[in-house]
Amino acid sequence: MRVMLVGDVIGRPGRRAFREYVQKLRREKKIDVVIVNGENSAAGKGLTRTSLDELYSGGADIITTGNHVWDKKDVMEFIDSEPFLIRPANYPEGTPGKGYCLYPFKAKTIGVMNLSGRTFMPALDCPFQKAEELLKEMQGQCDLLFLDFHAETTSEKMALGFYLDGKITGLVGTHTHIQTADERILPRGTAYITDLGMVGPWNSVLGVKTDKIIYKFTTGLPVRFEVEEAGPQVFSAVIVETDDKTNKAVGIERILITE
Repeated sequence: MRVMLVGDVIGRPGRRAFREYVQKLRREKKIDVVIVNGENSAAGKGLTRTSLDELYSGGADIITTGNHVWDKKDVMEFIDSEPFLIRPANYPEGTPGKGYCLYPFKAKTIGVMNLSGRTFMPALDCPFQKAEELLKEMQGQCDLLFLDFHAETTSEKMALGFYLDGKITGLVGTHTHIQTADERILPRGTAYITDLGMVGPWNSVLGVKTDKIIYKFTTGLPVRFEVEEAGPQVFSAVIVETDDKTNKAVGIERILITE
């Protein structure tokens, strides 16, 4: 099986690029399932019904999120009813939505978990302990298991990768919007990359207009972030290949397309 995991989609330009490249890569790379982080898909922060539907129609099968999941308030109207939209599982009990999903594909069931880091991030439950809880809860329910770890620091992502090595099929980091070049199969068989990167405006600062960010850094004053709508796009992802007999990861290919 070939599963493509796609980095944070940024606003309207990111949704356009996502639709274009996912459809192309599905054909060229023979992709079976697409998992994408959609927490920035609506104007750069949060999700709306429109942005969610565009991701689905553009080729997404499962949508993960992160700390911006609540930035558009209408997410509360649909997050509980969407079976393949998940938010970090280490939010407190009772938070709307769910932290993992089970996606049936042919004879396989693909489990996808979502967790948030704690270093330089909102204070949530321990992702290491929560991962252990989810593993017990999901045991026997899925053939493949992937984790989107939405975290700031490389060390926290790498630590969780080694902590879960051999226990899950793959761990991908999201949140920093910059793709790392460290894709690998860890010693015990888990596919890993520290950060997938993003899908959106290439000539920007993490998807935001460069003049806005430069102004913020040079003046120290607050500024309203605006997604860069013009110019070339970047598409960042990895493709994890698994053995159909063992369900183990046998390869990971990094995708970085710059227009």
